[in-house]
Amino acid sequence: MRFGLVVNPTAGSGHGRLVADQVLPILARAGELVDLSAENYQSAAVKVRQAIDDGAVDSIVVVGGDGMAHLGANLCADKPVHLGIIPAGTGNDSAETLGIPKDPVAAAEYLISRLSSPRRVDTGYASTSSQSFNFLGTVSAGFDALVNRRANQMRWPKGPSRYQLAMLAELASFKPIRYHAVIDGQEREFDAMLCAVANSGQFGGGMKIAPQASIDDGYLDLFIVHSISRPELIKVFPKVYSGAHVSHPAVEFVRARHIQLQSGDMPAYSDGEYVGNSPITATIRPASLSVLA
Repeated sequence: MRFGLVVNPTAGSGHGRLVADQVLPILARAGELVDLSAENYQSAAVKVRQAIDDGAVDSIVVVGGDGMAHLGANLCADKPVHLGIIPAGTGNDSAETLGIPKDPVAAAEYLISRLSSPRRVDTGYASTSSQSFNFLGTVSAGFDALVNRRANQMRWPKGPSRYQLAMLAELASFKPIRYHAVIDGQEREFDAMLCAVANSGQFGGGMKIAPQASIDDGYLDLFIVHSISRPELIKVFPKVYSGAHVSHPAVEFVRARHIQLQSGDMPAYSDGEYVGNSPITATIRPASLSVLA
């Protein structure tokens, strides 16, 4: 087994490289290691693509948070390699969705245990105003994307609580967004506080926005919070951490295979990464990715 290792040294406030040092001996016991890390995402992507095209690796193991999982999904989908994730970021929703242990050493042992029985999962494939990409978790352009942008700009606090503070700060001036949607060919218009296309059910450091979503069911889940007052949104929002928000009358879920969303020039985020602006077009790609999970 040949592992291509990609480390985000800044993941988890610089914790990524320390985590990599912990898991390197474990992975080395199971096969050959090829370090494909680089100073930025773009350079790492070039190295990984070349290694895959050359047949130099059998698995790509990313060390970091959801941004690194996003990078791994884009590099490994529809390729003859497996993707492994060692969680080491501020948000590790993709790893948690796949059942990968939070402890890095346990995660490395777990990935090795799955080498003989990897799992096929779906990816979403989306395009925005500026790019096209695969995603494991969600893609959205609305209130949640604004919160994500603000959270990424904050230096304090560390961890998932940063998203909660960003939400409160963004809410102070937020107004419902007008969406034009085409869902499996059916047009709709609605005003909403939040609208996200989910391949899996969790994002933002543990928010269970679509707890019924499955990463291998061949569908996307469109999550909508229709227009409500700001005090009501503050009341409902904490429930996303338990999934209890699903019973609120303003919350709607729509399962689909193809979704288009237009929300003006709102920023779009996917798996915690800025990916351009609205409009968003998203399609499910069933069983397109092999994961060590």
